[in-house]
Amino acid sequence: MRAGGRVTLKTIADSLGVSVKTVSRALAGKDSVGEELRTRIRAEADRLGYVPNSMARSLVSGSAMTLGMVITHPANPFYSLLISAVEERCRANGYSLLLMVTEEDLETERDAAEALLRWGVDGAVVIPVQEGAEHWQRLRDSGVPIVLVNRVLDGFDGDFVGVDHERGAYEAVSHLLDSGASSVHLLEEDVPFSSAADRRAGFRRALTERGLPVRDDAVTLVPPVQGRRVLPWEPGAAYQCARQLVSRLEPGAAVLTGSDYFALGLYRALAEKGIDVPAHVAVIGHGDLPFAAYLQPALASVRPPADEIGARAADLLFERIQGSTAPAASICLPPELKIRASAGGDDLRTTNREEP
Repeated sequence: MRAGGRVTLKTIADSLGVSVKTVSRALAGKDSVGEELRTRIRAEADRLGYVPNSMARSLVSGSAMTLGMVITHPANPFYSLLISAVEERCRANGYSLLLMVTEEDLETERDAAEALLRWGVDGAVVIPVQEGAEHWQRLRDSGVPIVLVNRVLDGFDGDFVGVDHERGAYEAVSHLLDSGASSVHLLEEDVPFSSAADRRAGFRRALTERGLPVRDDAVTLVPPVQGRRVLPWEPGAAYQCARQLVSRLEPGAAVLTGSDYFALGLYRALAEKGIDVPAHVAVIGHGDLPFAAYLQPALASVRPPADEIGARAADLLFERIQGSTAPAASICLPPELKIRASAGGDDLRTTNREEP
């Protein structure tokens, strides 16, 4: 048994009385080493607990066998599912995953792009801050393929996989109107992200297609909470905005929120005014987070296909790594509208819509 220290190729070679080159070729499966000797070398490597040095192997193979992934908020449940899906694809392909977090800060994102370049990753899945594309373009020009996820980025003509946020909001508002809602309001993030802009577009399209005006006060924007972290989906900020919104809601109204966290703040504001959900106001959230089905009443929500997005993004990235020169892909996957009690089931007209 060894006294300590890392087991290297030389450790195995010295133990068996062979050359380091022979051990390296045997463990790499080269034909130049006989089967009997290769079996002995592998057995000795297992006995000694040898673990290949990935950095050294990458110098030989020209590949780090690592993908980079850059996200904005590690606490966001959507990103948690996304990370799991990408990591699963990495594992299946023999790759490792290097995760970096930007907290919506442009300078931190630029540092992340430089770090990925230094690490020599083979590709990157990126959720951008959306304030600049130069650093990502530089990384791609260096030969590192990039797939953007969830947010488009002006000035970056590359692969994209995300949620069809416009469609999700459109279908949610359409359901509320078709089910008898007298009016629909939107409680949305006040952030310059394409996902939020797309939801606003879907909200407006559903109203205009039915000949309904989009009133100036129909959209209430929730400012992000400033500090060390920017959390645009923090329920406390939504609660403060919802208190003002609730005072304007007429019986039979409905509210679509840009996040299930916002729905938490709205629920509290409605409860404080004695306004019942959905008897007086219907609510649909976004995200279908784990707590949604367990609220009282259970929260209807637009569920993004996070698992599928992560898998598709990773698969697309591996295609690029393997040499695909197909035109840039833009894949928008449809979300699923999960109707629960907060939206009154299939028809809001069956509920009591009298004044509270």
